[in-house]
Amino acid sequence: MILYIAEKPSLGRAIADVLPKPLKKGEGFIRAANGDCVSWCVGHLLEQAEPDAYAPEYKSWKFEHLPIVPDAWKMKPKYKMRGQISVLRGLVKEATQLVNAGDPDREGQLLVDEIIAHLGVKGAKLAQAKRLLISDLNPQAVKRALGQLRLNREFIPLSTSALARSRADWLYGMNMTRAYTIQGRKVGYQGVLSVGRVQTPILGLVVRRDEEIANFVSKPFFEVLAHLTAEVQQTFTAKWQPSEACQPYMDEDGRVLSKGLAQNVVGRISGQQATVEKITAQDKKQNAPLPYNLSSLQIEAAKRFGMSAKTVLDTCQSLYERHKLITYPRSDSRYLPQEQHAMAPSVISTVNKGAPELTQGIDAPNAKLKSKAWNDKKVDAHHAIIPTEKVANLSSLSPAEKQIYLQIARQYLMQFYSAYQYKETLVEIIIAGGLFKTKAKQEIAQGWKQLLKQSKANNNSEVNRQDEEELATIPPLTKGQILFCDRGELLEKQTQPPKHFTDATLLSAMTGISRFVTDPEIRKILKDTDGLGTEATRAGIIELLFKRSFLIRQGKTIVATDVGKGLINSLPLSATTPDMTALWENTLDAMSRKETQYQAFMQPLISKLDELITQAGSVLPTALQGVKSPTPFKKKSYARKAGKSQSTAKKTTRKPRTVKS
Repeated sequence: MILYIAEKPSLGRAIADVLPKPLKKGEGFIRAANGDCVSWCVGHLLEQAEPDAYAPEYKSWKFEHLPIVPDAWKMKPKYKMRGQISVLRGLVKEATQLVNAGDPDREGQLLVDEIIAHLGVKGAKLAQAKRLLISDLNPQAVKRALGQLRLNREFIPLSTSALARSRADWLYGMNMTRAYTIQGRKVGYQGVLSVGRVQTPILGLVVRRDEEIANFVSKPFFEVLAHLTAEVQQTFTAKWQPSEACQPYMDEDGRVLSKGLAQNVVGRISGQQATVEKITAQDKKQNAPLPYNLSSLQIEAAKRFGMSAKTVLDTCQSLYERHKLITYPRSDSRYLPQEQHAMAPSVISTVNKGAPELTQGIDAPNAKLKSKAWNDKKVDAHHAIIPTEKVANLSSLSPAEKQIYLQIARQYLMQFYSAYQYKETLVEIIIAGGLFKTKAKQEIAQGWKQLLKQSKANNNSEVNRQDEEELATIPPLTKGQILFCDRGELLEKQTQPPKHFTDATLLSAMTGISRFVTDPEIRKILKDTDGLGTEATRAGIIELLFKRSFLIRQGKTIVATDVGKGLINSLPLSATTPDMTALWENTLDAMSRKETQYQAFMQPLISKLDELITQAGSVLPTALQGVKSPTPFKKKSYARKAGKSQSTAKKTTRKPRTVKS
């Protein structure tokens, strides 16, 4: 008997639907006519044991216990999941072949692997276990996936990476939360101070941005425009480029701070001849953007529709599980396997039937075109989010579901249009010895941008302006041509503070965290695309910060509360900046690609944790004095009975810890 263990019931039903009929439904499983069975987890069936499972005295929160680092890790069944574990135990004993059908990501890999390990599967049955990767719940896609089973042991690094992340979150979160909650009570703060390996650096980003805005002092700066006329009486403008002689009057960003200097330039150029010094014309092209992964979709939906990251994720899950209109949504890949290109005519036809408005009045997509999205080297467990071969009934979708489906479908169709082509012309002009520049853009072929013309239905005028960038025009010019400067214009502007984070910009920061890393050595190691958290967890991390009253929304902006600010300003800098966490995330990613080992991640983390706990015991969190704790949130298990027992910090010398895998 083959036993397929799915991540959740919806996936289990999709697998069972393509097995031999008739199907017989049991309690927690479905049996096919040939005897094969499908059962499922309901998310993680197991969870990390609480500290008192390692030593009874850890039930009390005392500083001298910290840091708590298990020598051998313990997992326990979730209370409400014991029945399903019992079902799986019986089926696993009966089975001759196991198939891990977890979602195609590292968490999906782990949650099935951990239950297989918990049930004591060993020997040949474990070695021969298979992996089923399903990214589309429609029957034809499930059948294709069943024909492409791989050995489950190929994915051990993915599972190990997820396990390391889970243990790191427990170690860091439990120890740091206990430490700072105990210390917080000494200064009168009565709430639980939740500290997390990922959530706290994200909160730190927001707090520092808020402080930068609050402390910002705006300064005036000045620009000069020359209004020019060519021989054919066509007018255009060019902008002054200050020379090196102007450096004493400029800031580090090259802005002129002296109004007198700018006024002098205006007076010198008005009514003067101008000479075209240089013309550079280039034909350029812009290829279609790649299909979405979850983060890029969340960022786009936040900009266009004002959706939170969680709303986008929930909407995608509904489109995937309930409507079966899109492929697996919790993907971090923006690429597609080469073999999927053969399905392009079918998917394009399906999209056109369900959403004909996307291509109405424009060129038809060309299924023979193959964009750079098709790249096997950049696809492993999962691929980009694209439409399935099921025709959408848009009238049956909620407004959010319709918006997200059309966004995904449009991005997929873009892969079947030629590049956007334009001519860019840069012109340098000399007026009264000063250099002025202007740039013009002339459209040659719209290519994939035709699809953006059909997206005006959304009311976000700012996004529409970005999509339909105005094309500045200049008259035909030749090098050496004499022009006339009718007048100079002084533009007085003010330096602007950075903007508060929004859902879109905070997600963007999480997915490209290297921009916010301060340590140049760590920044060298990181890639531009390295991020904090995973596609599946980022929305939850942001929502958790709101739930714990560390962040609030003010319109579209996200700002820190007094509690959030107090916590960040009480913690050591290394716990609130993304530097170390980004490095750890980079190591987790490398682990999933078989490029590093478990201990290479855990040992530095444990050493750093020792250092942070010692630091916590030596300093009181005075930034939280007088700050009122928010309404209690529903705590994680390690936060129960917070502060019922506390102790004066003891200065101890802690030896480096080791942790068994």
